Amino acid sequence: MYRFLRPLLFRMSAERAHTTSLWAAEAAQRTVRPLIRSRYGFEDERLKQRLWGETFSNPVGLAAGADKNARAVPFWEAVGFGFVEAGSVTAQPASGNPRPRAFRLPEDQALVNRLGLNNDGAEAVGERLEQGRADRTRPLGVNIAKTPDPDVLGTTALDDYRTSFRQLRSEADYVTLNVSCPNTHDGRTFEDPEALDELLAAIESEQKVPGLAVPILVKLSPPLSDRVRFDTRLEEVLAVMKAHDVDGFVAANTAPDRQGLRTSLERLSEIGEGGLSGPPLEARSTRLVRYLYQATDGDIPIVGVGGVHDADSAYAKIRAGASLVQLYTALVYEGPALVRTIKKGLVERLSEDGYASIAGAVGADV
Repeated sequence: MYRFLRPLLFRMSAERAHTTSLWAAEAAQRTVRPLIRSRYGFEDERLKQRLWGETFSNPVGLAAGADKNARAVPFWEAVGFGFVEAGSVTAQPASGNPRPRAFRLPEDQALVNRLGLNNDGAEAVGERLEQGRADRTRPLGVNIAKTPDPDVLGTTALDDYRTSFRQLRSEADYVTLNVSCPNTHDGRTFEDPEALDELLAAIESEQKVPGLAVPILVKLSPPLSDRVRFDTRLEEVLAVMKAHDVDGFVAANTAPDRQGLRTSLERLSEIGEGGLSGPPLEARSTRLVRYLYQATDGDIPIVGVGGVHDADSAYAKIRAGASLVQLYTALVYEGPALVRTIKKGLVERLSEDGYASIAGAVGADV
């Protein structure tokens, strides 16, 4: 089906095509969800695992950015994702950056975006999730970030994060703190060790409310290349996260550079700034997954994201230490049937390598 729709979508701008696809997903989840499930569904007991007190029927999830406002969660579940991560969501609604702000790089099967954290705001997303709670059957993560306002700094920024967390935690099976998006006025992100320590302390204060604790994950930036050595700054960040007993890592975010691309320099110059996603980040994000797994002795679950586009790329992240993987960019190029293809491929690779379950393959190459 998607091979017939893709040429039409690719005649639209990247953002318009995404908006149109989301609209179609919303309509489909209300009318033909059983048909979608029968068409795309594939599950195998070997892909099941339990993390953070939740059962994940398979390790393939939808990455944040695909459905910022949680409009089509039942659709993504019907397509076969084992979990969905909505967001990034901010405390206040945000319109984002001026258009155009999303671009395809077909030669690299990649995307560049500078959307600017456009979203409906935590209150609206929280209400939407509450209304759709009965339709959800799989774990849901919510990714939160700081409202993109230059006046939201210091303690105001901490309060901003706390507001989002407070409004969304009751609907989330885990919350991801997007600390690696350069969305502060002075360019200082919460990946700075001191700032991250303050943020995690602020979130911990919200966790003390009886019955409202929820697993906290932190989303990190990718390394500068797939060969660069990790510096002491990342070690300091990791030490801060360990001190606050962070429940998991998401590795990794989009990248601001344009390394290793086939796309012409002229085209890249036309596009300008933005976060790069897709296969060009595959080796770099997998390297970060391996580093985190080694540094924590595999004791803290990792969600591997960045360049997952087939069973091999998903399996490589799992063997590097990721318990779960996420994808988004590959959906633009391959369509929803890719989810089933990856899951079937993972089962085949588990059989070939003699693993009884996906958990046995986690960190096998480390």
